Amino acid sequence: PVPGVEAKLVPIDGKLEVRFRGPHVTPGYYREPELTQAAFDEEGFYRTGDAVTFLDESDLQKGMRFDGRLAEDFKLTSGTFVSVGPLRAKVAMLGAPCVQDSVVTGINRDEVGLLVFPNLDGCRKLAKLAADAPSNEVLEHPAIATFFRILTQRLWDSGTGSASRVSRLCVMKTPPSIDLGEITDKGSINQRAVLSHREALVSDLYAGVPTSDPVFVPRREV
Repeated sequence: PVPGVEAKLVPIDGKLEVRFRGPHVTPGYYREPELTQAAFDEEGFYRTGDAVTFLDESDLQKGMRFDGRLAEDFKLTSGTFVSVGPLRAKVAMLGAPCVQDSVVTGINRDEVGLLVFPNLDGCRKLAKLAADAPSNEVLEHPAIATFFRILTQRLWDSGTGSASRVSRLCVMKTPPSIDLGEITDKGSINQRAVLSHREALVSDLYAGVPTSDPVFVPRREV
């Protein structure tokens, strides 16, 4: 936090929400007293909804890193919390250059899954296709199928438990829709909107029903 800003860390469901108080924070919503009251805690700190962790718990001066949005996180049926933000960041890192973004599935289910929005330009380059190759041709190319098959296996193998181990991955042929609110004003993916509008697809993904979108499942070593 910069000088003049107060920060408070509040434990919530195993995470630390960061809250702020200071001259840079809005006094509230215009003519919306109920929204204003909900946005601040009893000490006047703004509830950001952002979780953070310390870079080094033995040296707090090194600062904090973003640890996902509390509203995005959810529980599996086992009661285990899934930290959506860090998992999406991992998918973006391991999935470069073929992954644009992803949405984590698994609310009220036993396992974590992914809806992946591909970076078509990156996929075209990897598959050595023309810059104007249609999306269906791109996503059905053997090189791209191999890429996502390997990515799915890497995400499964590198998982340390049910909350971080990806059990299935579906590559979206249909991009996120601005009109349906699947993309925010800032240009980021709205996880809740995607899961809501593609609920039937998610159900099919977990039921093992064939879909028009490519689905990849890892080998599970016994």
